[in-house]
Amino acid sequence: MGSTSVFNSSSHSTSGVYRFFDLLFLITTFFFAAFLYDIQLDREYYIVLLIIISAYLYIAEGVGLYRSWRITKFRDMILSACFTLAFSFFLLLLFAFLFKFSEHLSRIMVVLWFCFAFLSLFSWRVIARSYKKNRLKLGLSLKNTAVISATDSGIAIAEKIQEYDELGYNNIGFFEDRMPERISKKHNINLQGTIDDAVERAKNGEIDVLFIALPLKAEKRIADVLARLGDSTVDIHFIPNFFLSNLIHARLDHIGDIDTLSLFESPYLGGQQLIKRTEDFVLGLIILLLISPLLLLISIAIKLTSKGPVLFKQDRYGLAGHKIKVWKFRSMKVIENGDIVTQATKNDTRITPLGRFLRRTSLDELPQFFNVITGSMSIVGPRPHAVAHNEEYRKKIEFYMIRHKVKPGITGWAQINGWRGETDTLLKMEKRIEFDLQYLKYWSLWFDIKIIFLTIFKGFSSKNAY
Repeated sequence: MGSTSVFNSSSHSTSGVYRFFDLLFLITTFFFAAFLYDIQLDREYYIVLLIIISAYLYIAEGVGLYRSWRITKFRDMILSACFTLAFSFFLLLLFAFLFKFSEHLSRIMVVLWFCFAFLSLFSWRVIARSYKKNRLKLGLSLKNTAVISATDSGIAIAEKIQEYDELGYNNIGFFEDRMPERISKKHNINLQGTIDDAVERAKNGEIDVLFIALPLKAEKRIADVLARLGDSTVDIHFIPNFFLSNLIHARLDHIGDIDTLSLFESPYLGGQQLIKRTEDFVLGLIILLLISPLLLLISIAIKLTSKGPVLFKQDRYGLAGHKIKVWKFRSMKVIENGDIVTQATKNDTRITPLGRFLRRTSLDELPQFFNVITGSMSIVGPRPHAVAHNEEYRKKIEFYMIRHKVKPGITGWAQINGWRGETDTLLKMEKRIEFDLQYLKYWSLWFDIKIIFLTIFKGFSSKNAY
């Protein structure tokens, strides 16, 4: 007997089509560029083709290129596809340089291939989008929708339907059993009748897609609606109204024939974990090689300006809340790693003159790239806090420990948004945790690259770092 799971964890029903056409154009433009420049293809060129295909598919999964883009700006999809292609060819050039076979390749042919592939991937997406939009303008593929219950989640889904016309939905309004005085006055609610009216209109074919936004406590009413619509062809979507879905990474899954909804879970699932580790190791190794002269200069400066070790290790919570040792350049006259750790403050007498500069510019964090290479940290992730601070704030801030579903990072979404340095008030720590949870919810390889890029311009210094 097959699985009876009613949930489908696939986020994009046409993702297979997108993969097929992307691979088709990558391969055909490769042969077209070789034909145009009269290149005799040999083993090296086929290795190059294999590298590009593998890198493209790998990076595409990391940036979520084949997820559903129905409610996202078309520009974002194009940028993700362009980034995936450009980064794939960058990896090809890096591979060719490291293994010294670039002299066997025609640079003009490779450039032509990149240009043709770029135009093809861009053009076919534009054509596909135009085709869909023209069908909707003609009234083809347009579906009438309705929302049961004008709750906050019901109003939110109606606003999204109105905002994204590319969905092909025409929302006819709300159906509600509550008295008018109990319905929100902040929004223009287009009431069409009662829930019973919605059921009848759906049965009559007037509604194609029905969104149920009733609260979970209305279990019997929801079950009644589902039972009565069991002999209709209407598409039914249930909108969970519990607030956790707005805070953390959630996923539909099943164990055997039993469906589950995961709430507290790492965003790095399956191949995503390999993508994240590859990103950390490759970028971490490249960065470590580039900054090695700077590491040496800072080490000498610390040794010449103050007594004590150049580096020190401090206990932090890592993945799954396990303790790890985090490396830093020493910036203080003392080393604190006990049950009580006092945060650095403005004009803190414990900080050395050189240490003050290192802390303000985040240069004291550079040894943590060794943590990245060894696997205890990531380049991007929630910043690790002292164990004493973890134990304090986990009791004061909801979902604080969820940030440990991923490895701590050298830089993070909270830091580039200004929430780094001293947290002398509970509000500052709450804002930091808010951005950390946003990172978990929206993680992708593209998001990591964006954070690294922004760190270069705005993440190394802060008026709050002492």
